[in-house]
Amino acid sequence: MERFLKHQAIDFTKKNQFVTYLVYSSEDAELLGYFTLTSKPITINVNSDKAETISKTIQRKISRVSEYDEQSCTYTLSAYLIAQLGKNYTNGANKRISGEDILGLAVQKIKEMQYIGGGMVMFLEAENSPQLMKFYKEQNGFK
Repeated sequence: MERFLKHQAIDFTKKNQFVTYLVYSSEDAELLGYFTLTSKPITINVNSDKAETISKTIQRKISRVSEYDEQSCTYTLSAYLIAQLGKNYTNGANKRISGEDILGLAVQKIKEMQYIGGGMVMFLEAENSPQLMKFYKEQNGFK
């Protein structure tokens, strides 16, 4: 966490690539964690041979804010990316906030951005590990 915040987060922000939000305790201003957001194009494959089937309702919603490529059966659209989530493990600070809380703050901030600037899709990229898939999919509703 410290390496990312000191070296990468500042550079990414200066280059307008990402914005990192720091999460502090309201009691004593201790740094509890952070999350990093950006907008990024995403391609969604709707060809059932190559991807999970996407319902017609979801396809209609996505089609309003995307471009469809008939050759590849893909929609391309701008979306909000939760690029990083992190907790501070120094001196037990990690016990003062949950990963769900930090993710909830990131989702709340994206909803504010969607209200101000439009858009409807948020996503994250994560390693395909059982623990992370359980956290994002089962516990927090990401697909």
